[in-house]
Amino acid sequence: MSVVVITGASAGIGRACARLFAERGYDVGLIARGGDGLSAAEAEVGLAGARAFAIQADVSDDKAIDAAAERIEQELGPIDVWVNDAMATVFGPFLELQPDEFRRVTEVTYLGFVNGTRAALQRMVPRDRGVVVQIGSALAFRGIPLQSAYCGAKHAIQGFTDSIRCELLHDESNVRITEVQMPAVNTPQFRIQRSKLDHKAQPVPPIFQPELAAEAIWHAAHHRRRQVWVGFPTVYTILGERLAAPLLDAFLGKTGFKSQQVDEPETHDRPDNLYDPVPGDHGSHGAFDDKAKSVSKQLAFTLSPPVARIAETVDALANRAGRLLAKVAG
Repeated sequence: MSVVVITGASAGIGRACARLFAERGYDVGLIARGGDGLSAAEAEVGLAGARAFAIQADVSDDKAIDAAAERIEQELGPIDVWVNDAMATVFGPFLELQPDEFRRVTEVTYLGFVNGTRAALQRMVPRDRGVVVQIGSALAFRGIPLQSAYCGAKHAIQGFTDSIRCELLHDESNVRITEVQMPAVNTPQFRIQRSKLDHKAQPVPPIFQPELAAEAIWHAAHHRRRQVWVGFPTVYTILGERLAAPLLDAFLGKTGFKSQQVDEPETHDRPDNLYDPVPGDHGSHGAFDDKAKSVSKQLAFTLSPPVARIAETVDALANRAGRLLAKVAG
């Protein structure tokens, strides 16, 4: 049986991803800080008929993540797919974020991906097989107000992943690294992450359910795709940044504060998970089930067999062309 490892597996996209991979025949290694959510995720994997092995670890701790990978391989077998999903953020204007808060978001959301990628590749590269899936965001291409630390980390992941992809191609490795760029997703983060806003945070509508994200992750793990974009908002955000960045600056400067808040005062003394997990099982869904979409026509088209075949062909031709250019340049 194949083995997947998912960081941030106790809630949100990671939790939905764990269920989907288990339902489709994978044993699942679960990594997260929160014990309650991990236990619930482990139970869901078991109900799907798969084996689960859960480890409480902080992705910002490189030694802990390497040790977790080792334990998972001992218990479940060689890792075939590694999904980097764990994240942290602080909602608020940049000047209201303390240096240690900004550093912590960067350590979890960026360096957590670095640590996970290293742990995966150290095991996959010698076997010459495996896939690393980076859970990205439209915000990896277009920063928005009130999320400077998170956007900075997602941009960093983008550059880091490009570098690793080039190195794998240089070595002619069969290990792949791919990205799934997400829109606004209905996850619990908007009620458990730290916030300095006057009102409770929300993802910028339109909002999508985490099961759609999990489907895209599954596809990226099993098809040769450089990136998968989820939802029309991701498409027009990424393309809009490339074509009309100054217009987006002005638009988000006017709308970005209000669109990320609901008409409900924030409780500033509530627990948050920046440094320690918030107790309880937070599940995969957040507080926006009444607004979130369970269907995306764009994603259905993107994942359809004809489009997938075209994308894989383009990827293969691009790799060949790149190698030819390198020989000519050499």
